[in-house]
Amino acid sequence: MRNVDRSTTRLRAIGVLFAVVVAISACGSGNDDTAAGAAGAAGPTDPARTSAGVASPSLGVVADPVDIGTFTGTDIWVDPVNGDDSRDGHDRASAMRTINAAWQRIPAGAELTTGYRLELVAGIYPQATSVNYWEDRQGTDAAPIIVEAADGAHTATFDGDINMFGVSHFALIGVDIIREGDTFHCEQCDHILLRDLELSGGTAAHDNLKVNQSQYIFVEGVDVHGADDNAIDFVAVQYGHVSGSRIHDAQDWCAYAKGGSASITYSANEVYDCGTGGITAGQGTGFEFMVAPWLNYEAYGITMVDNVVHDVQGAGLGVAGGYDVVLAHNTLYSVGTRSHVIELVHGRRGCDGLTDTCTAHHDAGGWGSSAGEEAMIPNRHVYVYDNVVLNPAGVQSQWQQLQIDGPLEPPAASGVPSPSLADDDLRIAGNVIWNGPVDHPLGTGDACADANPTCNEAQIRAANAINTIQPELVDPENGDYRLTDASRAALPASVPIPELQWADTPRAVPAGATMIAVTTDRTGAARAADGGPPGAG
Repeated sequence: MRNVDRSTTRLRAIGVLFAVVVAISACGSGNDDTAAGAAGAAGPTDPARTSAGVASPSLGVVADPVDIGTFTGTDIWVDPVNGDDSRDGHDRASAMRTINAAWQRIPAGAELTTGYRLELVAGIYPQATSVNYWEDRQGTDAAPIIVEAADGAHTATFDGDINMFGVSHFALIGVDIIREGDTFHCEQCDHILLRDLELSGGTAAHDNLKVNQSQYIFVEGVDVHGADDNAIDFVAVQYGHVSGSRIHDAQDWCAYAKGGSASITYSANEVYDCGTGGITAGQGTGFEFMVAPWLNYEAYGITMVDNVVHDVQGAGLGVAGGYDVVLAHNTLYSVGTRSHVIELVHGRRGCDGLTDTCTAHHDAGGWGSSAGEEAMIPNRHVYVYDNVVLNPAGVQSQWQQLQIDGPLEPPAASGVPSPSLADDDLRIAGNVIWNGPVDHPLGTGDACADANPTCNEAQIRAANAINTIQPELVDPENGDYRLTDASRAALPASVPIPELQWADTPRAVPAGATMIAVTTDRTGAARAADGGPPGAG
């Protein structure tokens, strides 16, 4: 995908909560997964980018938006009230009536030589006339498949879900999915763009937005909410971003990327009203659902920058079995009441029944076996920098500030090095944590021993302001999570994020970003040369 032409997508900048620009210099536990792992794909071939942010309706500004260019190809108009499936749909006056009939016009089973764009007239598109299974449509960069609301974002609504398999170069733009249940699922897909949508699972969704064994997945300006498990669930997803979106109202996590997910950025999102946690890199996965060559860590090269996470019962941010993970310049407010505000723990791994696949992954150098799930996956090169955590009066984590797992002995059959460490090159610096009147234990337990040069209790307390500076936000009760000017001035200078490493993975994987530089805050203001104060947005 290249660029989305603004006149084509009819973006409407109704308001901006915050803005972020992330400049990346690239060199290269419930197991509810629904598909067996596919063969590994080649390394990244980054799509072209545009430097200008895209303002999403009522949401944040998407930095580095996907660019799908100016559409050329076949338009198919659909009108759920006045359309007729006997027509060819070439313009509004000749619109077809049903999504299913329009989808069947797109050739299946071969790479497209011309693009197809379904232009949806304003209205409700019922599940009964939608597509039962969106599968086997192979768009390309030059010949994409676009489904968009022709009369502007949020004017066309599906009351049925999209369940997709084996689809390439597909964009869903401005079309809401409002229903009782999961809204969007994509398996073995690539180059998928979701932009300017509301994905509402009501009270019946399990994993509202679910993607597995897929690559180049981009979520921009999406309001995704409602799930008894997770609002956004990525399993074995490589390359992409979730940006400028609102992610909320899930009983488990708001969002995670696990199962060997890699090179995904979460930026400028508002994340709130979830149970177990806000955003986490890694978690726990059935070994058979992973994809070569990403068969060791739960998450590789995951970046969480300039997000606002608030009113989450569990940890606001977390890493569970991650490699090269960066948590920087995020603002956490009213989080961790179950236990702690940020967690850095082991990922889990098990085999969910496809023992032949689990054995093959193990024999190929992966970590795991045919045994049941347990905590065993270590963390390496995890950097927690310049975040602001503010728990207001009457809110405090229950037991401790952080949760950092100590070493454990993994099963010998798993192939995981022993001891398995959650604090291997863990670096925590520049963070400002105000967490109530009781000075809880730090939460290192058996981790971050004095002999650890990058993470020990004395170093953490010296390199971070923990219950020593009380930051102030402009108006968090009414949704303004920016630091006040006075609070910005009182905070210590930002700490540069270390360069990421890709040379010491147990099994070689394509290299991702090496440098993460946050150049503006959420208001669009340029940061100082040193990155500006933490949590400046």
